[in-house]
Amino acid sequence: MAPVGSKRGVLERLGAGEVVIGDGGFVFALEKRGYVKAGPWTPEAAAEHPEAGETLPNNRRSQLTGESQKHISSSIVQGPFKMRQLHREFLRAGSNVMQTFTFYASDDKLENRGNKLTFTGQQINEAACDLAREVANEGDALVAGGVSQTPSYLSCKSEDEVKKIFKKQIDVFIQKNVDFLIAEYFEHVEEAEWAVQVLKATGKPVAATLCIGPEGDMHGVTPGECAVRLVKAGADIVGVNCHFDPMTCVKTVAMMKAGVEKAGLKAHYMTQPLAYHTPDCSCQGFIDLPEFPFALEPRILTRWEMQHYAREAYKAGIRYIGGCCGFEPYHIRAVAEELATERGILPEASEKHGMWGSGLEMHTKPWVRARARRDYWERLKPASGRPLCPSMSTPDGWGVTKGHAELMQQKEATTAEQLRPLFQKADCKH
Repeated sequence: MAPVGSKRGVLERLGAGEVVIGDGGFVFALEKRGYVKAGPWTPEAAAEHPEAGETLPNNRRSQLTGESQKHISSSIVQGPFKMRQLHREFLRAGSNVMQTFTFYASDDKLENRGNKLTFTGQQINEAACDLAREVANEGDALVAGGVSQTPSYLSCKSEDEVKKIFKKQIDVFIQKNVDFLIAEYFEHVEEAEWAVQVLKATGKPVAATLCIGPEGDMHGVTPGECAVRLVKAGADIVGVNCHFDPMTCVKTVAMMKAGVEKAGLKAHYMTQPLAYHTPDCSCQGFIDLPEFPFALEPRILTRWEMQHYAREAYKAGIRYIGGCCGFEPYHIRAVAEELATERGILPEASEKHGMWGSGLEMHTKPWVRARARRDYWERLKPASGRPLCPSMSTPDGWGVTKGHAELMQQKEATTAEQLRPLFQKADCKH
């Protein structure tokens, strides 16, 4: 186990031309496993599900209400906590960044998630940092603390108010001595700039990723201009995450790279896309798809398509390559296997995975043994198994963004009265 602080930093690795492999999607993976609620998508699971039989320290328990203590006790009975295991699976698959599960862990988001506030952002962020650090120290991995877009920005709060939210989260990351910081999942470059400015003040390396495609942010700022603004704000690494499929994200980051180089600036580049095919998405990405979030499985990329993604990202000059929603450990393993020559190492998980299906040489059925070759899997066009299934969807985007009345955030769950006109509007679109 390497002691904290002894590992080479992310900028040191990228500066040497090395490939840094990120982890995958915690939000969707944990929702499927029953630890995250779709809709709010908040990460209270980091503090909510300790190991089986493990109790919270007295000082943590005393901070909770009687109702919350009862909830915690119930959580302990439910079984082992999955987050640590998910971190380990990504590490074993080849990831050398353990990103803290702190997506949407700002107090303003926790307060408007539609449920009674059980944990503070500080408690969640502290627990997430501890989990990530524990697993990172089991291998040659770094810990990245992350902040994301805020309800306060969408509700037109001031720059100072939004920055205070970021500052509160970052104080925990500094206390826990994470290796670097990520501002991720921003639809508006302005809010991302504010986040980067706060992160940069810590002296830690800063990465910034927008959840945008080739059309740019929600106000039409191009990917190239977005990247220039983020670099000028202080970001060392820029790129995109979420909302779009791997090849769309690679294309978008290539546009960012071209913009930065044209401006005479320098940066490293990263991409952490969806694990879903999204050729039919509009500028807001997969959240506009009718299948979001509960029927996206038919769109999942195969491991072989992930290898293609890894190669194309590398060819585009991207050296921080990971995944977001839908990415499971086997997807990250595919990325690590594709770039094994460049990295000089295969992930531990490859011990149970023959390259390009070579393990099938041992299969009982001869027609399955005949698939133990690269060209078979590269040429395969997977079937959906659904007769007459549509090849594309019509996105539902309503063209609203920051400042629109329908995006004003509230602490209480949306009422039936508020939902009724939304249902009617949705029905008129179909």
